[in-house]
Order: sequence, then C-alpha cells, then structure tokens
Amino acid sequence: MMKEIPIPYVRSNQVGIVLFVLLAIVLQKPVLIIILWALQVLPMVLGLRANLFIRMAKPFLANKIQGAQTESQELLRFNNSIAVLLLSIAVISFCFNWSSIAGYVFAGMVGIAASIAICGFCVGCFLYYQWKSRTR
Repeated sequence: MMKEIPIPYVRSNQVGIVLFVLLAIVLQKPVLIIILWALQVLPMVLGLRANLFIRMAKPFLANKIQGAQTESQELLRFNNSIAVLLLSIAVISFCFNWSSIAGYVFAGMVGIAASIAICGFCVGCFLYYQWKSRTR
C-alpha cells in the first residue's frame, strides 16, 4: 500500500517554493535558491517530517487535514527529485559563476512548475505517468 500525503501539506511546500524563487529573483539573492535547495534536499534524505514548509504550515492546517484529498508519497518523491535536480543546476551555476541568468532560469522552472501545480496541473505528475507507462 502506498503512503499518502494530504494535499494541504503538498500545497504548503509548493507555496514555499514559489515564494523563495520569487524572492530570490526579485531581490537578486542567489543565497535564497541555495537555502531552498537545502530545504528540498532535507526531506529527500530525512523524510517528509524534515520539510520545513510543511512543519510551519501544519498548525494552520490542522482542521483541513481530516478528509482532505491526498497524493502518493512515491509521486511526491519523484516531483521533489526533479525539483532538487533543477535547483542543483541553479546552485552550481551560481557557485561557479557560470551565469546568474542560468541559475535563475533553472530555479524559475521549479517555481513555475510549483505555481502550475498549485493551480491544479502537476507537470512532474504528467512526466511520472509518461515514464511509468513506458517502463511497463
């Protein structure tokens, strides 16, 4: 049986991603992308309980969790892996001074994907199902 994560928790992570990317771009602070990268890597390594955005939102979501729709943890890990990969490329771009533009473009891709997911279409989910259907 797959473990399921309540959608309000998923949305809190997506909102956190969008806010960090927007702030980084508006303020021209690549360090915010580096922090976001760390905030997304921690749950990959330590589990969902290490997700700071969910931990911060949890007290405000207590009455919305009961009966909320859910998403599979496997699907969320796939999406998170894509986000971490793109954020890693952004961080590398910033750290090696390859191009700030490239760094913001890769981080922006993550922010745009999270924004679209908040609106109801999950790009990572689409890719996941395409990948799964081809590997069967």
